Amino acid sequence: MGINRKTPLLKCEIIHSIKGRIRIGIRALQYLEDYSEDLAKNLNNITAIREAHVNSLTKNILIFYDSQVATPEDLLEIVEAVFSSYSLVAHKRERDEKNQLTVTERRIQEESISTMVKRLVITGATIGYSAIANNKTTVGGSFLSRFTTIPAIGSIALSTSIFKSGIKSLVKTHRPNADTLTMASIVTSLITGRDVSALTTILLSDIAELLTAYTMNRTRNAIKDMLHVGEEFVWLQRTDGSLKKVSIKEVQKDDLVVVHTGEKISVDGIVQSGEGVIDQASITGEFMPILKEKGENVFAGTVVKSGNITIKAQKIGDQTAVSKIVHLVEEASHQKAQMQVYADKFSAQAIPLNFALAGLVYAFTKSVTRALNMMIIDYSCGVRLSTATALSAAIHTAAKNGVLVKGGNYIESLAESDTLILDKTGTMTEGKPKIISIVPAHEDMTPRRVVEIASAAEEVSTHPMAVAVMNKINRSGWNIPAHGETKVHVGRGVETDVDGKIVLVGNKKFMKENHIEINSLKKEINQLSSRGENVIYVGYDGKFIGIFGIQDTLRENMKKSINRLRQLGIDDAILLTGDIEHQAEIIASRMAMDRFESELLPEDKAKSVLQLQSKGSKVIMVGDGINDAPALAYADVGVALGGGTTDIAVEAADITITRDEPLLIPSIVNLSKVTMKIVKQNFATTIGINSLGLILGSIGVLPVFWGSVLHNFSTIAVVLNSTRLLYHDFERRT
Repeated sequence: MGINRKTPLLKCEIIHSIKGRIRIGIRALQYLEDYSEDLAKNLNNITAIREAHVNSLTKNILIFYDSQVATPEDLLEIVEAVFSSYSLVAHKRERDEKNQLTVTERRIQEESISTMVKRLVITGATIGYSAIANNKTTVGGSFLSRFTTIPAIGSIALSTSIFKSGIKSLVKTHRPNADTLTMASIVTSLITGRDVSALTTILLSDIAELLTAYTMNRTRNAIKDMLHVGEEFVWLQRTDGSLKKVSIKEVQKDDLVVVHTGEKISVDGIVQSGEGVIDQASITGEFMPILKEKGENVFAGTVVKSGNITIKAQKIGDQTAVSKIVHLVEEASHQKAQMQVYADKFSAQAIPLNFALAGLVYAFTKSVTRALNMMIIDYSCGVRLSTATALSAAIHTAAKNGVLVKGGNYIESLAESDTLILDKTGTMTEGKPKIISIVPAHEDMTPRRVVEIASAAEEVSTHPMAVAVMNKINRSGWNIPAHGETKVHVGRGVETDVDGKIVLVGNKKFMKENHIEINSLKKEINQLSSRGENVIYVGYDGKFIGIFGIQDTLRENMKKSINRLRQLGIDDAILLTGDIEHQAEIIASRMAMDRFESELLPEDKAKSVLQLQSKGSKVIMVGDGINDAPALAYADVGVALGGGTTDIAVEAADITITRDEPLLIPSIVNLSKVTMKIVKQNFATTIGINSLGLILGSIGVLPVFWGSVLHNFSTIAVVLNSTRLLYHDFERRT
């Protein structure tokens, strides 16, 4: 019994079992041949296992074990646990294998849009000239004369890149590609005196490629606009201290760049003089601007909110952190979806079929015209170009709406996903604790007074709870009392004095240690705790004056987002968090999650993802892009929500949502499903029309010229169908 290729990579299956002996199959073994000894060693170190033999060729493990200690089911769990350490290696190698192309194809991006437009103009003008001059080359003319007409010379000149690509594929992979087929049809057309047909083939092929290149160019520009790195012009400080406005391209390393209030920093460097409050959300993800002084690092893409600083440039242009992010995303956009890889492989397999059909038709009919049709009409162009255009257009539409997709492969993975994993803090919640409840301990103490006294102790603290108190004070316009020095009691609370009286703010243990009785609000404390609020106790002058409940508020529209995702085919929604069980349970209940796991470390979240994948689930992981980096990397699709242009988020996640808007998650999933639907439409259209053309051409009904027109117009039609995604309504729900 073997392992089915569709079996999840890390899923273990019992191939054969008798008492004390079991053979387990696991598909990941085919990618872990160089780890076989380590795997066997790890298995043999387990008490229940007497002897283990790992065979990567047959993808199975033979285990002799103590049946008194372990059952076959126990051994399945043991093997899965051992293999989990090698899962990322196996996943990466499987993905690389899937992405291997059978042939070498010419990248459409190699020529600029302007160059392609010039080619079209020249080709169109040449065809127009031939029509006006009624230029003809007959089959009966001299062989050389067939290559010296204006259309023939134009065809040869304009198809140089096609010839290079076609010959390169034959030399490198020993297989023809789409350009080899086009090259053969052009040469055959010229040999048989059909020079205008050759030129028409080039013209229509170029139109289809131009549409694809235009879509890809728009996608690159949308990504660059989304991650705009800085100003086009900067103030350069000269040696005499004067300032000169220059293009950012003129700035060199170690130059002094002056940035004023409201301007965007355009270089990575060190503050040489001055100070300024910098909004670094685009790089570090910090939502609060931070003061930068002499000697501190600043980054391109960040904004000076107030102040003026002089920066000594350390990294410029493509060397800056944010430029590397742009480059990373642009390169990643070339990652192909499995559907696109399939399209390329389908094309590669169909091309030899065209040559075989041409030979067969000529053998039976002795007609060069009919044989030529077999090479002019092919499946590869329409399938390949329309798929690339659809995926590129989808990435463009997503970027235009604030969603950064790193490759077409993630569009396809999103469309196939059935499981959603969500982090809690900073994802389902805002990650910004707020005071929700204020309860004074006695009648002569108001909620305002409780918070004001607490703020005296919290003013200099950077603890999240202190930030919540200070935000409440600032938003309400309340006053912070004059106070003395603040003392921090780690893990308990903070202490200061107001008007000579001691202020204590902290947890229950802190109050008990200072002999402050809190039983007067026992009922209220239990109510706050049951609602998931963190209770903070306030003592003043040796007396208990009140409590307030602090909670990380739920992100707006998150519940609506989860509901929409369920409508789109997500049937398992899971909460994974490092928070305590009580807090996780409250959030999971409010958001109607299917289940939750709490008190997890980052590596625990990654293991949970792998366990789901081993059972065949296609997993979307949504996190903040920093703490959840391992899980984001392991998931089929990792989505970073909010603070989306941080370097860590872009590296860890496959998709980054740059706005704090959860509804963009179902929007990108819906776009992915629409995209794959269009790709399948294009497959059916291309195969149907071109199959009809091949049949009509082989029986002599369809002339060579009209065969070329039929084939290339079908290619243009499916590419245009793909470009519809450029105008997709991203906000629509179906």
